[in-house]
Parts: sequence; C-alpha cells; structure tokens
Amino acid sequence: MQYVPKTFSLPALDGISQKSVDEHLGLYQGYVKNFNAISAKLVEYAADTEKNAHALSELIRRKSFEFDGMRLHEYYFEQFEGGSTPLTPDGPLAQAFEKAYHSYFKEYFTAIGLMRGPGWAILYWDPVGKEFQAGFVGEQHQGHFATLPIILALDVWEHAYLLDYGAAGKAKYIEAFFKNLNWSVCEKRFALIAS
Repeated sequence: MQYVPKTFSLPALDGISQKSVDEHLGLYQGYVKNFNAISAKLVEYAADTEKNAHALSELIRRKSFEFDGMRLHEYYFEQFEGGSTPLTPDGPLAQAFEKAYHSYFKEYFTAIGLMRGPGWAILYWDPVGKEFQAGFVGEQHQGHFATLPIILALDVWEHAYLLDYGAAGKAKYIEAFFKNLNWSVCEKRFALIAS
C-alpha cells in the first residue's frame, strides 16, 4: 500500500506563523514519502536476506520512525482544524481531567513538553485501567504506551517552534499550541474510547 499525505484545513494560527506551518507540513509529507520508500525497499531486499541483512535491519529500524512521524503529525495537525475551541467545561473529558489532574492538566502536560530533547508530549487513555497515561515519546518511536489510543499529541521537536521562537522558545510555542487547540477534536477522540 502507498500512503498519501493527508490535507488539513488549517486556519491562521495565533503565534504559529504560516511559514512555520508550511515547513512543518512539508516535513510531514517527507515522513509519508520515506515510509513508502522504505516499504518498497524492504520488499526488494527481502529477495536476498543474507546479502541484504545489514540494509534490511537498518530499514526495519527506520520504518517505525517514519511511520510514527507520519501518524503523530496527522494527530497533531487535525487538532488545529476548525479553529480554536475551548474544552467543554462539564464535558466527559474535562470531568476526567479534573478527577485525574485536579485542575492542573495543562501545567502537567506543559512540563512534559518542556523536557529536554526532541520528541512528543502525548496523552493517552488506557481503556483497561480507565485512566490517562501521559508521557514523552523521544524521536517519536521510543517511549509509547503500547496499544493505547492517543487523545492529545504535542510536537516538541525543534522544527515545530524554532522558526517562530528560536532555540529557547519551546515554552512560548507550547502556549501558542494550547491557544490554537481545537479541544472538540480531543473530546471526540476521548468519547470514542472512554465509554
């Protein structure tokens, strides 16, 4: 199967420039292209696994990086579609946040995003334990909570904020991210899995 980059209907974002968005979308498209290329090469190299053992192992290692980069960016950009929408105060997601985080979810999630190094701050829902799991996913393919559905994905690689805020601007970028977030997207994700 050949994956095709998704298109997103993004409004002008407050605090995240159009140039930054365009560059970021280009990076996303690169993940899709690279995943397709790796998938094709794996089939080709599998014809002689002994001869291509080293190339195969490197491509297999790289495949999850490209795939996760593709999918996480799809979660990320989808969260801006439709424009900024506040979290429904008495909705199920807000109530679950209150129970789990006692009104400090944004501060907690921001602290995860501010960890050193490239990666993603991701909020998951564990349908077995009936609780949130939040974590830092380094290089997008390391540190995931296996099988857990994603509620919120925050890209904190430098490419997400460097153009607008410089190397030391991660905190300002995270504020802009929350300012532009369409919480209804996250609420729909939560509703699909938390019942």
